[in-house]
Amino acid sequence: MTTAPRPVRHRAWPRCRTCHGIALDLGSSRTRAWTSGRGMILDVPTVTFSGDGPVHPVRRGAIVDTPGIARMLDRLLTHRLPRIGRPQLILTTPVLGGVAFRTQARIAVESLRPSTVLTVPSARAVAAAAGADVTTALLVADIGAHITEVVLLAEDTVIDAHRADLGLGDLDPAEPPARITDAVVAMVTTMLDQDRTTLTLDALRRGVLLAGGGALRPDITHRLTQRLHAPVTPAPAPHTAAVRGASHLLNAAHTHPSAAVRPPPPHGHR
Repeated sequence: MTTAPRPVRHRAWPRCRTCHGIALDLGSSRTRAWTSGRGMILDVPTVTFSGDGPVHPVRRGAIVDTPGIARMLDRLLTHRLPRIGRPQLILTTPVLGGVAFRTQARIAVESLRPSTVLTVPSARAVAAAAGADVTTALLVADIGAHITEVVLLAEDTVIDAHRADLGLGDLDPAEPPARITDAVVAMVTTMLDQDRTTLTLDALRRGVLLAGGGALRPDITHRLTQRLHAPVTPAPAPHTAAVRGASHLLNAAHTHPSAAVRPPPPHGHR
C-alpha cells in the first residue's frame, strides 16, 4: 500500500523558493505594487497612453479602461517578475467599488498571468498595515486623490461603509480641507444615526484610523479630531498603507495550511 505524500506548507516570503506574490493597489491617482522578496517596487501615476496622449484609466474609484490597465501592468511589472512560475496576486479594492471594480480589475491583471487572484477591501488592508485589532469595532477613513471612504470594521468584516466622490485632487493647493473634513464628519454622523447597535459609537470612542494622502496633512488630522471629538491617528506611511497591508494579508494566505501543496507521487505511482 502506498501512502500519499503529506502536503508541504509554503514558507514565508522570501524563503519560499517555489512561488512568488504580488500585492497591487490601483488608485485613481497612483498605482503601487509590492512583490515577494523585493518589497515595494512601484509607486507611479495611474496613467496609460494612446494616440491622443495620456489617459487616466481609473476615475473616482472605477476602472474605465480595462485594456489600458492591462497594458500598463504588463509594461511596468512583467519584466520584474521571475520567468518561472505564476504569481499569487492580491488586489485592494474600494469598499464601495462593488462587483464592477473587482471584475474589471481581475480581467486587467490577467496580463500578469497570476495563478490566483484575491481581493481585499482597502480599509481592511489599511488596518493590517497599521497592525490594528479588527476583532473589535474600528473606523477607517481613507482620503485619496478623488474619493474618500469611511468604513466600519468589526470581527474582521466590513459592517458599514460610506463614500464621497471627493479627494485631495479636487482641492486647490491653497484651499483649506474643509470640504473633505465636512464630508468625513457627515459620513460618520450618518453611520451613528443609522446604527442600531453601539458598534459605530464604540469605534469612534476608540478613535479613527486615517489613511491615504489626506493622512499626510496635519491640518486634516487636526480638524477631524476637533470635529469628531475623538482621536484621529494616521496610519504609518498612510499613502502606501493599503498596498503594504495587502502584502501582509497575501503572505498570511500564502502560508495558511489550506494553501499547502501536495508533492507529486514518486515516479511510477498514481
